[in-house]
Parts: sequence; structure tokens; C-alpha cells
Amino acid sequence: MRARPAVLLSAALCGLLCLGAGTAAAAAPIRHVFIIVEENESASTTFAPNSPAPYLADTLRAQGAYLPNYYGIGHESNDNYLALISGQAPNPQTQSDCQIFSDFQPDVIGSDGQAVGSGCVFPADVQTIGDQLDAAGLTWRDYNQSMGSDPTREAAECGHPGLNQRDGTQTATATDQYATRHNPFVYFHSIIDDTARCDSHVVNLSLLPQDLAGASSTPNYVFITPDTCSDGHDATCADPSRPGGFAGIDAFLKVWVPRITSSPAFRQNGLLAIIFDEASTSDTSSCCGEVPGPNSPSPGVNGPGGGDTGAVLLSPCILPGTVSTQPYNHYTLLRSVEDIFGLAHLGYAQLSGETSLGSDVFNRPCAGAPAGPSVRVQAPALASAVSAGPNVPVRWSTSSGRPASFTVQVRATSGARNTWRTLLSATSRTSVRFRGRAGTSYEFRVNAAGVDGIAGPWAMARTVFPTGARPRGGHYRGTWRVLRVPGAWEGHAIVAYGPGSSFTLTYAGGAVAVIADRRRDGGRMRIVLDGRGRTVSLRSRRSRTRQTVYRAALRPGRHRLTVDVLSGVVALEGYALTDRR
Repeated sequence: MRARPAVLLSAALCGLLCLGAGTAAAAAPIRHVFIIVEENESASTTFAPNSPAPYLADTLRAQGAYLPNYYGIGHESNDNYLALISGQAPNPQTQSDCQIFSDFQPDVIGSDGQAVGSGCVFPADVQTIGDQLDAAGLTWRDYNQSMGSDPTREAAECGHPGLNQRDGTQTATATDQYATRHNPFVYFHSIIDDTARCDSHVVNLSLLPQDLAGASSTPNYVFITPDTCSDGHDATCADPSRPGGFAGIDAFLKVWVPRITSSPAFRQNGLLAIIFDEASTSDTSSCCGEVPGPNSPSPGVNGPGGGDTGAVLLSPCILPGTVSTQPYNHYTLLRSVEDIFGLAHLGYAQLSGETSLGSDVFNRPCAGAPAGPSVRVQAPALASAVSAGPNVPVRWSTSSGRPASFTVQVRATSGARNTWRTLLSATSRTSVRFRGRAGTSYEFRVNAAGVDGIAGPWAMARTVFPTGARPRGGHYRGTWRVLRVPGAWEGHAIVAYGPGSSFTLTYAGGAVAVIADRRRDGGRMRIVLDGRGRTVSLRSRRSRTRQTVYRAALRPGRHRLTVDVLSGVVALEGYALTDRR
């Protein structure tokens, strides 16, 4: 018997195309977003007549949308990258490119979603777009050119300095031009504290071609960081065999843009954004209602923003040759991605002046992304077992009944680490028996890929595994006894006969459900929750075990539940709590 309380589930997660009502991005059914970030150039130079980067400024601009009024949010580099994936505003350490890979202190989050304090590696409760995508059942990867080229400087996966250590990648070498400060995902404890997760998501750029081979293997969100030769940061590359400056930018884009735009994922209504982190440091202009964060009065060090960089966007949903003069910035781009995937707005992506990409950009009817198979999944809402360990059947099928390849995942929602775990991958099976733990609640999700490899949305099911008899934290008065009850949870229940017996539970959490046994000699009980009472009858002509006889929706906080036996037999089998702390 386990006495840890179960946790009921919150609202269902949005599927791939669950878009916020009224969002401009809803007009374009984008399935895959690609972002390439270049360095330190102003729009007035990059996109000038006779540009030093003609492939970007002329060829690619003609293929999609040019945004002449796209702005960085600060100076120097690092704060711009962080804003792109988290909506966090600059602080003095990020404005100096985090020479020391210092822990952010203290762990205080303001009402606007901004971490209050200073430092580089943000606390675990500061979320990134990667965390949001994981929670929504979507995929992402951060691809970094040259990461791990010199293993004595950084690893080839999740490469970053030791916490509170000097960053040895601030200067490029002839053998390694990777710069940690240009890789934003490693600046969040929510990513780097899980080594396996970080290693699988923050990878070398060399893995991108194999991921682009199929739509189902391409992440929904792709963040690409060129090295300091290819992003234009170094006018002269430390590797003399490679070009730097604008020539390095064009050389990189000529290789990687065609690979992306010819991929199955991009052709199915993808979006590629080619942006610059900041303009030249003399340009500190801003747009879109940007405000200073709580930690630095001037995001641009000497002004309000990161300057006008311009941007180019490519998509089957964009008419070639489009020009939009609508102002946008990094917070806007984050907000637009969140709208595309039906996610909440992080940090300053929620500012009122940050308007998502709209019909000024997505001005071409999209063919509509090919839909993968839809799935039905079944699991009992309330687990039951007469053995010592809960064991539940989970079944699934495609709505069409056609053969498909299924992926099945599960996560416990009652623990601190509620990450998804794969039970079956690329399987033709249509059922599994899952053995859980008493006092725990689980989500199951299943999706299917058709013969073309295109995966459909996740289908969800939820199961509560109630606690067994005599849950810890309860106080009993009277003649309560643990008795065997055929068909009851784990084969037994807490049984009391007649008046004079009560059970009191004090807990911190939200909604509560009481599971009891209805029977011919079932009695009456009075349930009082936070001073509000209700009388419940357990009498039934036919015995029915595992009945949810009482439930109440409550906000998180401290609550007190009391059960008083009024008459007859009362058999309590367990209880389930929401969001127990």
C-alpha cells in the first residue's frame, strides 16, 4: 500500500495547430519554424544597394518577405539571443556577453515574467520556448556550428563552460569558432540541469541534414547558430581557409538555406527567418513598445534597443518579393512562434506593442500542411486492481482504421519531474498494459505516422491511481478498520460502522475527489471541506467499488477535508488531489 496522494490532470495541451483566438499567425498553418541568427550588422549596410552580402540581400530577399524595420532588443550579443527564446530582458552580465558563466541571482520572478536580479544562467523556473514545446508534445533542436570542434574548450553536445567559470569560447581559435554566448539554450537551468535532455536537444549543426531527410524527423522548431566565421561576427576568420564578415554569412546561407527550403518539412508550409542579433553598436533604436527590464535601465547600453537589423522570411505562405514596413523585433518573433504552436507568451513577448507576424507577411494562400493520421486512445479514468500494484490497459487506433506506426508516451503528473517517457516507438501494436504506482496520476499520449512518414497530432488519455487504505496525513477517530473488499482498490478499504467515526485530512493543493464503495449496507456520511458540508449516501442495491462519490474544484492552497460517519457502513478506498505541493 502506498499513501502518497494522487494528482488529477489539468487542462489538455494544445495540439500542433491549436492557435490562439485572433492571432495573426493563425492564417498560416505553419508546421515547422527555422531560425538562423547572424551577427552585428545594420539593415542600412546589409540590405543597401550593392550589398556586401548579395545572396542574402538580393537573392533571398526576392524569394520571400523583407522586413526593413526588424530590430534587435539590446546590445551586446548575448541578451538578444536570450530574448529570442525566453522573452527575458537584458541585465548587466548579459549586456557584457557573460564573460563569466555566472548563476543568476536571486531566484525571483516578477509579475511580468521577468527574472529580477543579475547573472547569466537563469533559474529553472524561467522557461524557454524549448520547455513550452516539450510540454505541448512538440519537438525542437538547437543546432550549433563548430560546437565541440576542440573538445578541450567545450563538448560537442550542450557545450558550455562550468557554472561560475570564465567562458573560454569568447575568442575564436583556428580550430574552433563556436561561441557559447551565441547559443542561448545553455543559459537556462531548465535545459542544462537535465544532461540527457540537453545533449539530445543542443547539438552540432552536422546533425541537421539527417533530421531534414523527412518531415517526421525534422523538429517543429529549429534554431541554428552559425559559428563566428559564418555569422559575420569576425571580419577575418580565425581559420584562414574560411571567409569571415559578409562573405562568411553568404557562404553559410548558400549551403544551408537550399537544404532547408528543399526539405519535406519546409515544403509542408515551413517558415525560415534569417535575422541578425543586433545592429552596429552605434544604433540603439528600438520598436514595438519595448521597455527596459527590471535589471538594466538601457537595453541598448547607450539607448533603448538593439537597432534596426532588417530580416528576411521565407515560406510557401509568403509571396516572393514581399516587403512589410511593420516594425518587428526579437520579442515579436518569439511571440509569433508561440502563436503558431498555440503556446502562452513568455516574458516580454507579452508586451502590448509586440504584434505577431500577420497578413502583411503571410500573404499567400497556403496549400495546407498534409495531415497525419488522427488517433483515438483509451485508458480508464480511475485505475483499479486487486493486486498490490496498479495495472491498467491502454489501447489506441487510428480513426480511419488504416495501418500506421505509433509512438506511445507516458508521464507522471504528480511528481516534480513530469517529463514524457516513451513506452513504444514506431510500433504497429495497438495496446499496452501499464503498471503504475498507487497515489500517482499519469497522462498517456499516442500519435501515428502514415506511410508517408507524416505524423498526426497527439491523442491524450489520463488515469488516476488512487491511494490505498489509510493514506498518510489523515487523522482517524473511532472504529476504522482496514478490511478486504472484493474488487476494491488493492483489494481493501478503510471501513467504519455507524456514528462516531471520522477521518480528517489537511493538505496543500487544489481539487479533491473521494473514492468510496457503494453497497447494500452502505451508510451515510457527511463531508465537510473548508467549512462547507455535503451529505453523501453510499447505499446501493448492487455493490459498486471504486466510485468517485465526492469531488470539489478548488484553487491551490491549504485545505481541510473531514468525513463523519452518520449511519451504516462507510468504506473509503482512497482520494485524489490536484496539484499537491
